[in-house]
Amino acid sequence: MMDNHKFNLLNQMVQEHKSLWRIKNMYLDDAEDCTQCKEFWQGMISDKEQHIEELERLIKAHLE
Repeated sequence: MMDNHKFNLLNQMVQEHKSLWRIKNMYLDDAEDCTQCKEFWQGMISDKEQHIEELERLIKAHLE
């Protein structure tokens, strides 16, 4: 059985990926012609991608 700490990291990775998918595939399209909102979502994409990279490093370190 996996300890709670590792599970939390893996679960957060899943949540970040799901959120990133929604932003890329839904929220940007829904923003339509609103430049300000599209810029916000683009920033969120960068943030989520960075969080995913950090989580990946942590997960790898804990599973080795």
